[in-house]
Amino acid sequence: MELNKVALLLSLLVAVALGRELPNVWDFQLLTIIYSTVFFILMFAGSAWNSTQQRSRRQTDRNRRVAYNTYSDPHTTGVTEWTSWFNIDHPGGNGDYERLEAIRFYYRERVCTRPTAMEARTTDWVAAAETGEVVHSSLEKGFWCVNKEQPSGRICSNYHVRFQCPPVQAYWADWSEWGPCSTAVCDDVGIQVRQRKCVSAQVMPMLLVPACQGHHSERRECSTPPCTAEWSPWARWGSCSVTCGGGRRIRRRNCIRAAVTVQCNGRPVEVQKCGRSPCPAKCQRVCKEGRANEDCSRCVCDGHVLQGDVHSVTGVPVAGAWVALAGQPKVILARTDNKGEFKLPGICSSSSSSISIRKEKFAPVIVSTSSNTTGVSWVKAVLHSAEKPYVVKHPEDKVRYEGGRVQMCCKATGSPAPDKYYWYHNGTLLDRKVYKYEEDLVLRDLKPEQAGEYYCKTSSPAGSIKSNPALLTLMAKGTPACNSTPETHHIRLPMDCVQPGTISKYYNAGRCPHNKCAGSLDFDMRCRDGAGFCCSVQSMETRTIDCGSYILPIKAITGCGCQKCVQPTVLVRGRVVTADNNEPLRFGHIYIGKERRGTTGYQGGFTLQISPDTQRLVVNFVDPTEKFIDTPKVFILDKKGGSIYHDVKVMRKQIPIDINSAETNSINLGDIKGEDPIGQLVIPPNSFHKGSGEIYEGTVKASVTFIDPRNITTAAAAPGDLNFVDNEGDMLPLRTYGMFSVDFRDESNKEMLGAGAVQVLLDTQHVKMQEHIPKMKLWSLNPDTGVWEEETDFVASTTTTGGHGRSKREERTFLIGNMEIRERRLFNLDVPENRRCYVKVRAYMSDKFLPSEQLEGVVISLINLEPKPGYSSNPRAWGRFDSVLTGQNGACLPAFCDAQRPDAYTAYVTAMMGGEELEAAPSSPKMNPNIIGVSQPYLDKIDYQRSDHEDPALKKTAFRINLAKPNQNNFDETNGPIYPYQNLIACENAPVDANHFRFFRVEKDKYEYNVVPFEENDLTTWTGDYLSWWPNPQEFRACFLKVKILGQKEVMVRSRNSGGTHRATKGNLYGIRDIRSTRDMREANTSAACVEFKCSGMLFDQAELDRSLISILPQGNCRRINTNGLLQEYLIKHPPVAMNNESHAFTMLAPFDPLGHNYGIYTVTDQNPRVAKEIAIGRCFDGSSDGFSREMKSDYGVALTFSCPERKINRESLFQRLQTNPGQTLSQMARDMRESEGLQVQRSSTQVVAYPSEQRGRTQGRRVTSTGRRRVATRTQQIQ
Repeated sequence: MELNKVALLLSLLVAVALGRELPNVWDFQLLTIIYSTVFFILMFAGSAWNSTQQRSRRQTDRNRRVAYNTYSDPHTTGVTEWTSWFNIDHPGGNGDYERLEAIRFYYRERVCTRPTAMEARTTDWVAAAETGEVVHSSLEKGFWCVNKEQPSGRICSNYHVRFQCPPVQAYWADWSEWGPCSTAVCDDVGIQVRQRKCVSAQVMPMLLVPACQGHHSERRECSTPPCTAEWSPWARWGSCSVTCGGGRRIRRRNCIRAAVTVQCNGRPVEVQKCGRSPCPAKCQRVCKEGRANEDCSRCVCDGHVLQGDVHSVTGVPVAGAWVALAGQPKVILARTDNKGEFKLPGICSSSSSSISIRKEKFAPVIVSTSSNTTGVSWVKAVLHSAEKPYVVKHPEDKVRYEGGRVQMCCKATGSPAPDKYYWYHNGTLLDRKVYKYEEDLVLRDLKPEQAGEYYCKTSSPAGSIKSNPALLTLMAKGTPACNSTPETHHIRLPMDCVQPGTISKYYNAGRCPHNKCAGSLDFDMRCRDGAGFCCSVQSMETRTIDCGSYILPIKAITGCGCQKCVQPTVLVRGRVVTADNNEPLRFGHIYIGKERRGTTGYQGGFTLQISPDTQRLVVNFVDPTEKFIDTPKVFILDKKGGSIYHDVKVMRKQIPIDINSAETNSINLGDIKGEDPIGQLVIPPNSFHKGSGEIYEGTVKASVTFIDPRNITTAAAAPGDLNFVDNEGDMLPLRTYGMFSVDFRDESNKEMLGAGAVQVLLDTQHVKMQEHIPKMKLWSLNPDTGVWEEETDFVASTTTTGGHGRSKREERTFLIGNMEIRERRLFNLDVPENRRCYVKVRAYMSDKFLPSEQLEGVVISLINLEPKPGYSSNPRAWGRFDSVLTGQNGACLPAFCDAQRPDAYTAYVTAMMGGEELEAAPSSPKMNPNIIGVSQPYLDKIDYQRSDHEDPALKKTAFRINLAKPNQNNFDETNGPIYPYQNLIACENAPVDANHFRFFRVEKDKYEYNVVPFEENDLTTWTGDYLSWWPNPQEFRACFLKVKILGQKEVMVRSRNSGGTHRATKGNLYGIRDIRSTRDMREANTSAACVEFKCSGMLFDQAELDRSLISILPQGNCRRINTNGLLQEYLIKHPPVAMNNESHAFTMLAPFDPLGHNYGIYTVTDQNPRVAKEIAIGRCFDGSSDGFSREMKSDYGVALTFSCPERKINRESLFQRLQTNPGQTLSQMARDMRESEGLQVQRSSTQVVAYPSEQRGRTQGRRVTSTGRRRVATRTQQIQ
């Protein structure tokens, strides 16, 4: 700093000297004085500065740690200086970056060109080396710290840096690049020059500062390449001099020379013979009528005209269709006019010709003309709407050994039919010439690298589509088809089963993985491997579990093998009702594709059996009474569970209004009180036509039904699955702004009418996301495929209107699209949306949320909502409806999400299992992350709320969340429950301890134990054994018995089920069922339980019947007071009769017949065990044979009645007696012990189990009667 001051003083002195008015000659005396003074000052200041700086540097070096990446510049030596501290970045985002380039940008004059060292500290003045963080530094780049490199999820601290700069006043910059050679002539010698600049480090350079040492430029000798001459490429051949009979053609090239002294070798011109074919003779075509045309391809008749008429399938004239000869489809001869007519002159009438007619969005058609002699011929053509390809046969998963062979199959339909197929392996297109495939792909001599994912892509002029992927698994030769060692699988034991020496409530019974394996196929070149082979149970052994007071038998799996897979019957069940008041669709027609497959029942119920190879199921429900709109639904399937229950909602048709076909008519879309319509249908005059194409004149009965997204109750009635297929064949989602169905009919005969040139207007005020406006399109739903197909684009237009409730007119913008109503379809105002995520949801058996008690086959539904500004819980509109089935690891639901605004999209999520709504994890009175399943702080950002969050009176079967797209740079948001769309695999494979949302079954304490383990949510786990609870995997019969309990408390009721009459099962346990009774809300001190028992019938070998021995045991102080008279009479008339003389229990041999509610027995048979049980429980709760209820009605359909009074306490406890009178209590205890020892000696051969009973009278001298001993012994045997 002292030198800087001296230099500044010197500059001032020189400036003063030079600024004086001097004569023409220099005042050398004055300059001499100035220079002497400056020299003296420099000498004095330099020595003082050196001594001061040395002391300061020694003191500073003691306190300063070694700087990062200390760098010594070869151009600088001596003492250096430190700059001030810089902090231009903060550790948000990816980390903290203090880049030298950015520092120079903001502080251009404060950092030297070549720093010699750098120091970094946090804003808390902690040295970088002491923070424990991973950091980087460079004198060329600066200092940086990256968040993702830090241990244990930490993020970087906020750093600031400073640099050490040299004190030199001038230095050389880097050499420039060598300049061009001074000569441009080939084969010559010249000179190249490069330069460097002397750079001053001072803002005001001093006169006495010495200049840089060395030269500012360098030179060197250079030479140019030798001179060359080369030919350019040959130009194209010129045209032949003649077309036939022999001629010639020429091509040329140029010589490119570096100097005039060199030349090219060769010729610049080549001549070739051409046109050698002989000249043809004159046209040989013989025309019966007319003459041959110029190219002799056909006969033409100059005086004849072919007239045509082109209509759609609904009779509407098709304008603008292209007409050509079938042999020359690209040569357009005519186009149809507004009436669908065309004329082709010159087509002869004496011979038939094939005419090709094409138009966009229609399938092309070829028609033949008819010959006549009138000079005019007519042809009529009907065009069908083009349909994009749709895959009807998907490739299936296969397992093979190396060296084997396999066939993958794919088939698609459409209009026109797909004509090209492409196969892909792991996303790579397979060479058609190598694999020689069409629809089917055949692979022989399989190698390990051929394992992986395969799918096909098919295309037609209408579009493309991809199939579902299929997985090919290859196993090395000699390896076992599957692992013979069972997997660990813990089953829960009864609550009263306490294993000695352990507190575990679980037992490892083993399980086979049930994945596909390479079995011995009779033929390996089928599209589908029949039943296929799976790793399933090969051997089991009977074991016993010591539960302390009784022994529990179990059959544990000891070995697995590759055997034929169990093929459950795949069913789709449900009920069709209206969205407004749940009125059932009675006797509605059910279509799959164009085939009618069934009819709904009187209550709207339906059951469909589906082929096991079905990948996508589209079902169309049609009301023959035409009260409801046609509703196509895309159903999800459960290949393991066999049956899924769907609650289908349909929309009621709007009441028709009368309109005049000769006038312009406007029909509003959307009718919500207090709000404007979403849009309008504008029908020009004379637009209606009959099926024959004739213009309709008169009154039209018009019904337009609009599914308004502003009404959330209509979300479940949305048809299809709101997906479309793009040009690449991928299925992508849509976001709806409303759907509508139209029904126009003749007033007199109710004939359906079509309409052309209809305008659809969409009010843009309802499109709150402005980026959606330019992407808005009009779509129509294909009822056969369930896929939305594009109809037309929209064009913005501004009009003046007086809106709903407006006192003055205002300008509003509408999107206008043109459409033609040709078929009975549903139309949709949609935009493709690419802001997508997945939401992880799991379902559990109870609110304990145990990982081992997850439920499969639960239908999880998610409705995308768009909230009103400032009111996230009050949605503006719904935009999409999706359903997914839970598997072994839960479900991942697609949803729209936003990274900028967490509440841009919200979701409403529900869960249903067999018609039963599951309950969501609670959000009130306090948000508990451990119960909801999502950790903080992400839970607050998502804003989870159950449906009863603000009103406890509401149902608890849904929750609402903000769909905030996770920030991948925030560790708290990388563990679910919302995943980016590209992370589907991470969502599907997420561990159970990762964040997820939860549902659970709303049931009282319930327990099921099977001696032969079986998972009802996966029918492929069924094992054929005499003691299997379900003897047939294709048909499941559920039996329940209704028990009424009179008492203040609800009690557990157990059914113990053993073999009764079959020689292989008699006396052996099938299983145990425990259920807590449910309170009857209408009757005081009354509850009832629907107890499952093992049905009588054939066992798995279908050879002999077994009447199961059933014992009903209420657990508590209960006494049987009534038995259903009809049931008792039936059991007596159908011997053998089980001994039933105990008042605390009931024993019977289960009836063969499916007795009804009059007997208190409820029996339901179904192809799915869960569905059968749900229906039977619903009937049992209702007390009827055909009803369904979730509220217990204890007065109807009861089999047994027990009185279970609360036990009275009329003596003090031991603890209370010890407190009040310890001496007397201890004496009494001693007497009781002596009496007890005496009794044991007298009755050593008899074991008595004392159950709690009411205590009356004196406490000493208690006597156990023989009747009591018999009763206790009987109860002990029944439990065992």
